Amino acid sequence: MLYYYNVRKVITNTELAELLRDIAAAYKIKGEKKNRFRIIAYERAADAVEHLSSEAKDLWDEGKLMDVSGIGPSITAHLDELFKTGKSKHFDEVLKGLPPAMFELMKVPGIGAKTAYKLSKELGIAKAKNALRELKKSLRSGRVARIEGFGEISEQRLEKSIGEVKKGEKRLLLPYATLVADEVMKWLKKLNTGLEVHPLGSLRRKASTVGDVDLAISTKKPVEVLHHFVDYPRKLRKIEEGPSSASIMLPGNVQVDAMVSPPRSYGALLQHFTGSKHHNIALREHALKMGFSLNEKGIKNLKTKKMKNFETEVEFYEALGMEWIPPEIREDTGEIQAALNNKLPDLVDIKDIKGDLQIHSSFDIETSHDLGQNSMDEIAKRADELGYEYIAFTEHNPSQSGHNERSMIELLKRKREAVDKLNYSLVKTMKSLKKIFNSLEIDIMPNGELPVPETGFDYLDFALCSIHSSFRQNKKDMTNRVLNAFKHPKTRIFAHPTTRILNKREGVEFDWGVLFDFFKKSKKIVEINADPIRLDLPDILVREAVKFGVKMSLGTDTHYVTSMGNMVFGVSVARRGWAKKRDIINTYSLEEIEKILIQ
Repeated sequence: MLYYYNVRKVITNTELAELLRDIAAAYKIKGEKKNRFRIIAYERAADAVEHLSSEAKDLWDEGKLMDVSGIGPSITAHLDELFKTGKSKHFDEVLKGLPPAMFELMKVPGIGAKTAYKLSKELGIAKAKNALRELKKSLRSGRVARIEGFGEISEQRLEKSIGEVKKGEKRLLLPYATLVADEVMKWLKKLNTGLEVHPLGSLRRKASTVGDVDLAISTKKPVEVLHHFVDYPRKLRKIEEGPSSASIMLPGNVQVDAMVSPPRSYGALLQHFTGSKHHNIALREHALKMGFSLNEKGIKNLKTKKMKNFETEVEFYEALGMEWIPPEIREDTGEIQAALNNKLPDLVDIKDIKGDLQIHSSFDIETSHDLGQNSMDEIAKRADELGYEYIAFTEHNPSQSGHNERSMIELLKRKREAVDKLNYSLVKTMKSLKKIFNSLEIDIMPNGELPVPETGFDYLDFALCSIHSSFRQNKKDMTNRVLNAFKHPKTRIFAHPTTRILNKREGVEFDWGVLFDFFKKSKKIVEINADPIRLDLPDILVREAVKFGVKMSLGTDTHYVTSMGNMVFGVSVARRGWAKKRDIINTYSLEEIEKILIQ
C-alpha cells in the first residue's frame, strides 16, 4: 500500500495505479453513494495508468498526462502536485483517518474495501506491515467469527484466501489462461446435457494477461452441471459450490469460477460478466436514458418494472439500439457510440491471415541469439498445413564476435541458397504455400547502426530490425536509434517494438508520434509480435498506429514449429487495437505483399 508515498524516487505505473485504487477504496468507505462518480473516475484512471506504454511520470514531464484517456483534469491536477512535491494534499485528506492495514488486507481475494475496513477496525489492526499476519492470528483464535456478519464459513474461506496471497503475484499470460479455460470447458461438455459455455472477463476480451479464469454456463440443469464442474479431476481443491456458482483451485494457484444461467437469460449473463467495468458503466448510462436498467438477468423497463430476458448477446445489444460489440473492444473507448451509429470496424480475423512474417529455423547462421529448433522443411510443411501462402525465415543476424565482413556475407549467401532451394523444390509440391521469403532479424545498435555489411543486404528479400540491448537509453536517443536503422531501404519491419516481456520487463520509451509519422511516410511496417510473452505492439499502440494509418505485420517469432499456432494471440491484440483486415499486411495476397516488402 502506498499510504506513505514519495515520488522523488522512481514511481512505476504499477505503484501509481495501486495508489489511485487506494483513493477509490477510501472514497467507498467515506460514502459510496455520494462519491460514486469519484470512485469510478479513480478506478478508471488506475486502469489507464496500468495500461500505459510509457511511464506516467514521463508523460507528466512532457505535459501530455491530460492526453491520456481516463485521466481527467481534476486527477491530473492532483498528480501534478504529487510529481512536483512527492505528496498530494488531496490524497492525504482522502486517506486521512483510514488505517493503512485496510489497504494491505484488500490484497486478500474476496476482501473488498468495506470488509477490509471493518476487519482492521474490529480487530485493531492498524499497521500495514504485519496486517496479514495479524489477520491470520485473529482467524485462528476465533475472533473473526465473532464479528457481526462473519461466521465459521467466512473464517475458513478467509484463511484459505490468505494462503493464496503472494507478494507481487503475476497474472496469467493469455495463452495459458486460454489453455486452462479450454481444458475445463472440455470437461464440462463431457456431461453432454446441451450446455453452452464461454470464458468471461479479461480472458474473453483477450487481454494480454488474465487474473482468475471465469466461465459462464447456459444450462437447464444447474445443480448437475456445477457438481460436475467441481469434480474436475485436475483440481487441487474445491473452494465453494452453490446453487448458481462454484469455484475450484487448480495447480499454480489458478482459481476457476463458474456461473450458471438458464438459456433464456444467458445473453445478459454473458454480457454483464464479460465487461469491461468501464464498458458496462457506459452501457448502463445509455440504458438509463432509454428508461432501462441492466443486470446479469436482462433489461428492466423502469416504468413497467418488467424484466426482459435475452438468450444471446446480439439480442441484448439490439434491444439497446446498437450493433453487437466484439468483446475485444469493450473498453469504453468509443465502441458504444460506434455501435449506435452502425460504424463499428470490421475487425481482422484469424481466417484472414495468409502468412507468418517472423519465423526462426534451425539453419545455423552463427548468431549470438537463440536458433530455432526445427528445420526449414518442417516449418514449410506446417505452414502449408495452416493454409499459408507465404512465410519468412527471419533468423537473427550473425554475431559480430568471431565474424568479419567476409564470413558474415558467406553465411548470408548460404542461407539465401537454402531458401532458394526450398522455393524451387519443396514449395512446388505444396497445396497452399507459394513463397518463402529470405529475411533476417537484425539488432539495432545503440547508435542506430546495423551489424550487417552493406553487401550482405543484397542476399535478403527484406529485413526485420529489433532492439535486444541498451534498454535504458532516454526517449530521444531511443527514438533516433530506430529512425536511423529504418533509413536503410531493406529494413521493412520493426519487430517487437517496445521490447516488453510480460510480467518481467516493461517496454522502452519512444516518441511514438514521431515514429508513427516516419513509418507512415516511409511506408515501413510495425510488427505485432504474437509470442505470448511479448504480444508487442501493445493494443493501445495498435489503436494509435491505426489512427496514423501505419500498416502492421504479424509474426509468431517461432523458435519451435508448435509455436506457429500462436498467431491467434497476435490477431487478438490487433482486434483489441481496432485493426481491420487492410491494417495488417499478413492479410494481403502474395502479389500485394511482395510489392510492400521487397524494395
